[in-house]
Amino acid sequence: MTDFLNAFIVLANFVLVPGIAYGSQLALGALGVTLIFAILRFTNIAHGDTMAFGAMITIFVTWALQAAGVSIDPLPTALLALPVGIAATAVLVLATDRFVYQFYRKQKVEPVMLLIVSVGVMFVMNGLVRFIIGPDDQRFDDGERFIISARTFKEMTGLAEGLAIKTTQGITVVTAILTVAALFWFLNRTRMGKSMRAYSDNEDLALLSGINPERVVMVTWVIVAALATIAGVLYGLDKSFKPATYFNLLLPVFASAIVGGLGNPLGAIAGGFVIAFSEVTLTYAFKRVIGYMVPEGLEPSGLVQLLATDYKFAVSFAILVVVLLFRPTGLFAGKNT
Repeated sequence: MTDFLNAFIVLANFVLVPGIAYGSQLALGALGVTLIFAILRFTNIAHGDTMAFGAMITIFVTWALQAAGVSIDPLPTALLALPVGIAATAVLVLATDRFVYQFYRKQKVEPVMLLIVSVGVMFVMNGLVRFIIGPDDQRFDDGERFIISARTFKEMTGLAEGLAIKTTQGITVVTAILTVAALFWFLNRTRMGKSMRAYSDNEDLALLSGINPERVVMVTWVIVAALATIAGVLYGLDKSFKPATYFNLLLPVFASAIVGGLGNPLGAIAGGFVIAFSEVTLTYAFKRVIGYMVPEGLEPSGLVQLLATDYKFAVSFAILVVVLLFRPTGLFAGKNT
């Protein structure tokens, strides 16, 4: 029984807890992608760099607060800076919509044209972030590092393995739950949320009902800015901030949205956890887990790892391809347009 518990703790340390935290981050990112697709009807390739921009602004404000001696220990100071990051990102995406996307929207171009335009916006945002903060890793976390450390867990239980849960992982899960709950309350309970859903379902009928399309677009971008910034900051706190990482993160975020059903918020959440656990599980070395589960002397000599961690994003790509081939609407039926 003790060996089984030790095996479970190892699995929790390196698969379950990281998978839940990473899945929460991907779910928030995928929600932003799916809202743009459902309401504005195009695929926003610049979403990953929108996350990077929001995280970058939050980093600068965090550094300023830390320099001024402001702290909310044991929590990271970045939580205080987060609203400023959201506001700055909202200004950026609203300006981008006003000076770029609005022109094409009025021309009623095909969605693929807006997708191509968003690629250009992505490169501009990526260059802007790299120019301002640089291409190197940046860390902006402070406060208590662990909710529970491996040493404390070992002392409490007497087990050979200790469960370690980082504060940033706990913050990620709690923040994701609160954010998703607030988003669904807004979409289902408020007048503006219902207007956004109506606009998404039938644009012409919504216009005939007196819904202001420009206001819907503006509110949608503000919500997307909030989701992107929160996801970007949580990812940066949990790992580290590097502009290139957010560029690469676009693949698992889009895979999450498409696997769940592009245009379906519930699907985005489910897809985030499917992609996260697939990446973490397929790239984890199960040698220690199996070592506790088999009789002594039968422990595997190799790492028992299906894929090296360098191929983590390849897992997202493979799942994306399979879903597009066999179930293009995703786990939940998303929009097909």
